[in-house]
Amino acid sequence: MSVERFICDEMLGTLAKWLRILGFDTEYAKGMEDSEILAMAEKEGRILLTRDKEMYGRALRRNMDAMFLGNAELESDLREVIKKYRPDPELFMTRCTVCNSALEEVPKESVKGKVPDGVFERQERFWHCKRCDKYYWEGSHWERIKGFIEDLD
Repeated sequence: MSVERFICDEMLGTLAKWLRILGFDTEYAKGMEDSEILAMAEKEGRILLTRDKEMYGRALRRNMDAMFLGNAELESDLREVIKKYRPDPELFMTRCTVCNSALEEVPKESVKGKVPDGVFERQERFWHCKRCDKYYWEGSHWERIKGFIEDLD
C-alpha cells in the first residue's frame, strides 16, 4: 500500500501537523512562494492541499493532484482529507510532528535525562526524531489524539 505524500500551503500548518500524526509524509510550505510550492509538489509527487483558489487552479491546469480546502476549520479539513486518502492505522505517530522526519523507536535507557523523570518512570516505549532531537512517548495526550481522530468519523 503506497502512502500519499502531501504539501500544505502556509494557511494549513495545523493540518500538516495532524497529517503527520496520522503517518502521512507532509511538508509544510511556510514562507514559500506559490511557484515554489507547485514545483516541490510536482518534483516530489506530493498532493497539494491549499486554501488558495488561484494556486489550486494552477495545480489543476498542470494536471497535478490537489485538494482545495475552504472550510477554515481543522476538523472539517482533516475529515475531508481522511475520507479521500484513508490513513494506515499502522503508521499512526511514526513521523515527527515538527519536522516530518520518520521517528525511530529507541531503548528506554537511552532517553534517561532527556525526558521528564516522571515520564521516564511511567513509560516503557519511546521514539526519537534524529533531525530535530524531539522525543515522543504514549502519554495521556496519545489517547486524546486518538479520540479526536475517531470523533471525526
